[in-house]
Amino acid sequence: MTLRLGQTAPDFQQDSTQGMINFHEWLRGSWGILFSHPKNFTPVCTTELAEVARLKPEWDKRGVKPIGLSVDDLDAHESWERDIAETQGHALNFPMIADVDKKVAELYGMIHLETDPTVTVRAVYVIDPQKKVRLTLTYPPSAGRNFVEILRAIDSLQLTDAQKVSTPVNWEPGQEVIISPLLTKEQAESLFPQGWRELRPYLRMVKL
Repeated sequence: MTLRLGQTAPDFQQDSTQGMINFHEWLRGSWGILFSHPKNFTPVCTTELAEVARLKPEWDKRGVKPIGLSVDDLDAHESWERDIAETQGHALNFPMIADVDKKVAELYGMIHLETDPTVTVRAVYVIDPQKKVRLTLTYPPSAGRNFVEILRAIDSLQLTDAQKVSTPVNWEPGQEVIISPLLTKEQAESLFPQGWRELRPYLRMVKL
């Protein structure tokens, strides 16, 4: 199965390090980030999990709930959590799904037969409060995920959901954004009375 942007994220029930997870119920109207790991005790993923835990204030500020997944069992997850805390200096503070039967991995298309049919690829799914998939990423085994970039993308999604704008290349919060080209000049004047820079009629830059 290949998930497309805008699809409803598949619901599931699976055990985790914080008890049984009923995914849609667990989200409870929040944003979510579901990210998978090939297997436990992999070095790159060890650093990633600690970073997600360290970023808890940033997830909380945006109303985002992180949840990890590996196809290993709960005992292995608990041992890995101890390793992460000891080697990275930060204990996990979010659930890790024990997807031993690969039910969730198959629902979300996390197993690529062309690579290794026994483990999940390193995937990321950002899910909005309506349970729609808004962003997907797949990383190779050797490249650690950039969770600061994922936070930036969530900032863009949340901003552009709230206002009729889009964000340009390399945008960071506080920088200029692009007024939707679907808005007429009159509509734009009503929504953005502060004015804007018009580089072209279709490219209007505004500071919010």
